[in-house]
Amino acid sequence: MSQIIYLNQVHIEFGALSHLQNSCVQHKIDHALIVTDPGIKAVGILDKVLLQCAAAGLKVSVFDQTPSNPTERAVHAARAIYVEQGCNGLIALGGGSALDCAKGVAIAVHHPGPLKTYATIEGGSTKITANLPPLIAIPTTAGTGSEVARGAIIIVEDGRKLGFHNWHLVPKTALLDPELTLDLPPKLTAATGMDAITHCMETFISAAFNPPADGIALDGLSRGWSCIERAVRDGKDREARLNMMSASMQGAMAFQKGLGCVHSLSHSLGGIDPRLHHGTLNAIFLPAVLTFNREAESVKRESRMQRMAAVMGLENANDIPLAVKELNARIGLPSGLAALGVKANQFPDIIRGAMADHCHPTNPRPATAADYESLLAASL
Repeated sequence: MSQIIYLNQVHIEFGALSHLQNSCVQHKIDHALIVTDPGIKAVGILDKVLLQCAAAGLKVSVFDQTPSNPTERAVHAARAIYVEQGCNGLIALGGGSALDCAKGVAIAVHHPGPLKTYATIEGGSTKITANLPPLIAIPTTAGTGSEVARGAIIIVEDGRKLGFHNWHLVPKTALLDPELTLDLPPKLTAATGMDAITHCMETFISAAFNPPADGIALDGLSRGWSCIERAVRDGKDREARLNMMSASMQGAMAFQKGLGCVHSLSHSLGGIDPRLHHGTLNAIFLPAVLTFNREAESVKRESRMQRMAAVMGLENANDIPLAVKELNARIGLPSGLAALGVKANQFPDIIRGAMADHCHPTNPRPATAADYESLLAASL
């Protein structure tokens, strides 16, 4: 989209978690529901946040069962705790799944009916009102950027993986503390990092006119591309972790402009098989989609791909797809969908979902069902 809107307060620094108390006071939260997942609890990050809450005298309840791909069922389970415990605000703690789950809870608290009622492709975006509890987001990965985004991706009861988009869903405050990512395992660092890089690349080549988004995305790509291998190789590399967290934030700040076929395919396949990691799917689909989108540039004076190549340290835009494939291999990501157990007989269902996805219309080159079949075959 070409409309340019941005709003929320972001703290990005080592030690940003220390701003939690002031953020709760600012947004008049005195009993928060923390929405997180079992992994965050197991590694002790939840305990760090609970200590901050205790020091602030903040009453908290906890929902720690967010699945790897958030579901409507998890949203309603968390909502039940929110209502029963008398909470008046949300703290989302974790990766994109926990943050998106918390956004779903924010919708469900005061908006009746099935969650799909408020999905973008169901015409539900305008039904999301300002009557939402305040949300503070604390990301523990550097990938989705959901902490500064107006959207959430949730698997609804009928099995579809749908997007929910409204500016009221942007968290009031985002606390980006790279300290929380230092112990992130290499494979998760790689997968989430490629999610951030994909956001920056797809946003930058999207056809909509949005120069601020372009500038933010291109700088985010530069940071992500130069630092992802360092972060995977040495998780304690503080400079790399800070820059990856920034790349993640920048990708999400910019992608209000629109994404494309990579995300259409990833959303669809992730809904069909929720066990698959969104960032990993993005990494696998990205080379084929970049090759496909090169043809959209032949009629343009300016080469977006060439500008991306420059910040990636490549001489030619045609080198980008192979460079992405080689990067995926170096950071330990699968070479194709077959390694994840995806079969060709699933293609029709994946294509059907991709064609209906909210990211499909903003790809720089219109994609047909036959095009999606070719992209899937190239990514297998």
